[in-house]
Amino acid sequence: MKKTLNLLRSLFMATAGMAVVVAALYELDILPSGVLVDRPQDEFLWTIAMELVTIVLIPTALRLFKTKDVERRLDEGNVKAFKTWSVVRILMITLPLLANTLLYYLFMNTTFGYMALILLICLPFIYPATRK
Repeated sequence: MKKTLNLLRSLFMATAGMAVVVAALYELDILPSGVLVDRPQDEFLWTIAMELVTIVLIPTALRLFKTKDVERRLDEGNVKAFKTWSVVRILMITLPLLANTLLYYLFMNTTFGYMALILLICLPFIYPATRK
């Protein structure tokens, strides 16, 4: 179980850290920001898509371990199920975080930045820990 927790924590830190690295690259002007500012149609489509993804995935990820099927599997002590569902849960928050961070710097639209901040606030709630 300790090996599984270390793997999950590494995945958590790596995927969340990737968003920090993307932000640092843009803030230090290593990557050019605002490249897609002149494409309002694309910005609209990405905004709608990421709003829907963010609105759906946050509550789903936070309540994932409370669903009957997942909770039953975890109560059985199945480490493989815990690992699988934990990876899914981590990716449900960190991948949209990374996408919103990247889209913020590509379009320079604060909507993406706010969604990334909301996802960032959700990170402590999905940190891999043992059940007590």
